[in-house]
Amino acid sequence: MITAVLGVLAALTICFAIVFINDIVKHKNNLESNSWLKVSVIGFITNFFDTLGIGSFAPTTALLKAFKQTKDRVIPGTLNVACTIPVVAEAFIFMTVIKVEPITLIGMLAAAALGAWVGAGIVSKLPEKIIQFTMGVALFITAFLMFASKVGWMPGGGDAIGLEGGKLIFAIAANFVLGALMTAGIGLYAPCMALVYFLGMSPNIAFPIMMGSCAFLMPVASVKFVKEGAYDRKASLGITIGGAIGVFIAAYIVKSLPLNILGWLVIGVILYTSITMLKSASKEHSKSGVAIE
Repeated sequence: MITAVLGVLAALTICFAIVFINDIVKHKNNLESNSWLKVSVIGFITNFFDTLGIGSFAPTTALLKAFKQTKDRVIPGTLNVACTIPVVAEAFIFMTVIKVEPITLIGMLAAAALGAWVGAGIVSKLPEKIIQFTMGVALFITAFLMFASKVGWMPGGGDAIGLEGGKLIFAIAANFVLGALMTAGIGLYAPCMALVYFLGMSPNIAFPIMMGSCAFLMPVASVKFVKEGAYDRKASLGITIGGAIGVFIAAYIVKSLPLNILGWLVIGVILYTSITMLKSASKEHSKSGVAIE
């Protein structure tokens, strides 16, 4: 059954890649003015550590903002499009080496993909100030979840490799919501890991579930972002290339690192970026004469 799931994932990824490449070729003469080197290095770094479980959306947002590599308006689409292929590679790696009960895995993956399809159609049309405010809040929540994990506030999980009954229904419904939120640039890793722990599953199970969820939802959502033109083409291509290299080095060469200090650094960077986003949103609202409640 896992082989069939991976076959479907491969088909979805090929469809996305065709749409993505065709769009790049169509606009090859008017790509953005950002730096190939900077976006590729950003992709390498964030997807390298993504493979080790840190998550890539919040750090990528922080680095894109810090080095002024793309506009806030297109960050959600850029994150989804740029990280699709690296995350699919992660999913293939972890779904083949960590055992998960098939019904639980397939149900949660399908729910995330459906949520993304619904969410992408909405997010791609949102004005910049709404995206800035949403991402500011989302980054703050992500930082809090990472902090909670660091200090032991999150449940430690159990040893189950699958769910049934009410827990399974709850997990599927929750992953639908997380899939929809991910299209707004809200990373799925931290909340999905919290969900897995809360429901009493083994911490190791979080890897194939969260990476598989992202891998299934991202091609679906990203096709919508590409068709709407709601993403940075040059940044997405550079991050894809650098990210794919980072994933394979992390998975097959490095495999593990002492990540405790880095984790605290990431929390600090995410909080800083959250504040920056919220300030930008507040300025936009002030200009338009609307106050944030």
